[in-house]
Amino acid sequence: MLSAVVLSGCQLKEANKAPITSMTPEAANAEISRYQSIIDNAQGKPSIEMLRAYINQEPLLTEPTAHQANIDGLWLMLTQMTPDQVQGIGADENTLAGWVDLLDIYLNNRDDHETLMAGINDWKLRYANHPASKTLPSQLTQVQTPIGKNPRIALFLPLSGQGKVFGEAIQQGFMDAQKGLPQAPISQAQVTSSPEATTNSSSDILDQIYAEVAATTGNTAAANNNEGEVANTASLNIAATPTNTQPVKVFDTTGKQIPQLLQQAQNEGFNLVVGPLLKADVQTIAQIGSPISVLALNELDSDKLQPRANLCYFSLSPEDEAKNAAAQMMAEGKSSPLILIPSNAYGERIAKAFAQEWQSKGGSTVLKQSFGSVASLKESINHGAGIRMTGTPVIMNTALAAKSIDGQDYPTLTQPEPSESTGSIDAVYIVATRDELTLIKPMIEMAISTRQRPALYASSRSNQAGNGADYRFEMEGVKFSEIPLLAGANNNLRKQAQQKVNNDYSLFRLYAMGIDAWSLANNYDQLQQNSQFHLQGASGSLSVKENCVIYRDLPWLQFNQGQIKLAK
Repeated sequence: MLSAVVLSGCQLKEANKAPITSMTPEAANAEISRYQSIIDNAQGKPSIEMLRAYINQEPLLTEPTAHQANIDGLWLMLTQMTPDQVQGIGADENTLAGWVDLLDIYLNNRDDHETLMAGINDWKLRYANHPASKTLPSQLTQVQTPIGKNPRIALFLPLSGQGKVFGEAIQQGFMDAQKGLPQAPISQAQVTSSPEATTNSSSDILDQIYAEVAATTGNTAAANNNEGEVANTASLNIAATPTNTQPVKVFDTTGKQIPQLLQQAQNEGFNLVVGPLLKADVQTIAQIGSPISVLALNELDSDKLQPRANLCYFSLSPEDEAKNAAAQMMAEGKSSPLILIPSNAYGERIAKAFAQEWQSKGGSTVLKQSFGSVASLKESINHGAGIRMTGTPVIMNTALAAKSIDGQDYPTLTQPEPSESTGSIDAVYIVATRDELTLIKPMIEMAISTRQRPALYASSRSNQAGNGADYRFEMEGVKFSEIPLLAGANNNLRKQAQQKVNNDYSLFRLYAMGIDAWSLANNYDQLQQNSQFHLQGASGSLSVKENCVIYRDLPWLQFNQGQIKLAK
């Protein structure tokens, strides 16, 4: 595709530059700064002018780190350009034409390692004097020296301080995955009960729950079975984990300098880091780079994500759940959604992610409505105030006044809201805790006078341990997303996890994340090179998106006559 551009015959001259040998150090530094200003002023927007600035700056850089950064920066911009942007390259622009030809080889062969290697080697023969023949972009260096099927893994987690409980849950899942996962019970497709049942510590409580369900539904099979799984889970599964007997070393990141830990891991012979977990540490790696490959266990804000040759991102992103909800509603034929969110920056973030996905699939404007604390919801319901099916449009280009960092909610935004809009709402996505949802659902029903009620969808935030039969009946009809491990995909694995996370659903999800981090780490080369990668994980159905970000697609469950079943 791009090689045709190289041969187009159009003329675009490289900028003239003085011979390097005749430059004084002062003059060279001045030229470096001039070209860097051109690059900086472009603000990351790729263009031919920016590529020419990189090309002219490259031979002036004698410090190895700066030189590699130049090569990587040029390659990054080139990979982001469309064929229409890369045009008009004349036959006399050998350097720029060589870069485009190299990109063409990469794009056409990146899913076939041997063919790609042969193509790069052939390119080096044809462009023997090209800067990239001597210093390849880090992304292509990574391709030349793949992680392999048995990477030596260093696990970066907070194992002391406030993050200890989270780090330990991920570590436990990671190490258990290395040992291999227990198989799902053969009979699990016939089991009919609730996903939270196994979180009770004693069998008598389990029996009581099943007896309650059986008494109200007439399902005697449920009363006689202790599996505690969601009904009809035959379509859910969690893939077996890869085998790798290489020893894993765990590094405690609490209070440590990430650059020093990365260098230590490399010096000790590890070629892949899984982690870190805290967003600030991931940001550090994204800014400074890493001497070895990294599967970060958090994701940066979209405006800070940039493709890196050896950096992928995996997180339990609530934005992914919001996108899942938008896709689910669209697939079910809904056309006018309302999203109910907490009155804080976290809620605004989720609303924006939902709206982006909805509109990317051809949907119209998404309406939002925020709610306050449990106390304020109780006060409203005591005064007979329901939740009307109205809202204000989600504004896609409005900058948030605050961000939610590492799952912490921050104060409500102060930006002005657009005028209120109304419409025939046919679906509501509720981002709420269990206590909030228990109040929100009857408040919605209280305010609706017609028989035509909107479909209700909730995030996994509302699904917590200890949801008894009363709650399940109260939530009749509500659909919610959940990770496969808690949706009944492998009950034996869930029992194993239960013994290690103290019945905490948040830790269940982190344990599942640890399992999938192991699988992703042992398929790292595919993450980097194959956009078609797919994994049925414990935390979701995983795929690779732009910037090597792992996307999670979740199954949907529904409360139905005191049971929890897979949504149709």
